[in-house]
Amino acid sequence: QVQLVESGGGLVQAGGSLTLSCAASGSTLSIKAIGWFRQAPGVERAFVASRGWSGGSVYYANSVKGRFTISRDNAKNTVYLQMNSLKPEDTAVYYCAADTTGWGQYSYWGQGTQVTVSS
Repeated sequence: QVQLVESGGGLVQAGGSLTLSCAASGSTLSIKAIGWFRQAPGVERAFVASRGWSGGSVYYANSVKGRFTISRDNAKNTVYLQMNSLKPEDTAVYYCAADTTGWGQYSYWGQGTQVTVSS
C-alpha cells in the first residue's frame, strides 16, 4: 500500500507561481512512477506531468510544458510540482498518483489540493 498526501494549493493571481508537494509513504519501494493530474469542475481529470520514481523519463501535458516542473526529493520521498506563469485555466483540484505496475496504471491517489488562479 502507498499513501499520498498533497499540500501547497491555494489562491494565486494569474502570472504567479505555486509549488505543490506530494508526500509518499508506505510501500514506496514499489512505486515505478509518480504523476500529477488535475480536475476542473465539470471536466474529466487530466494528466499534468509524470516522472519515473527513481528518475528517468519526465512527461508533461502540452498545456503546461515550459511552465510546470516535476521533481523529487529522494530523501523525503516527496514529489513537487513547481507551477510558474499560472493562468486562470490552471484552476483545478490537483492530485498526485502512484504507479506501481510500470504500465502507467495509477492505482494510488492522494486526496487532492485546490489551486485557484484569479485573473
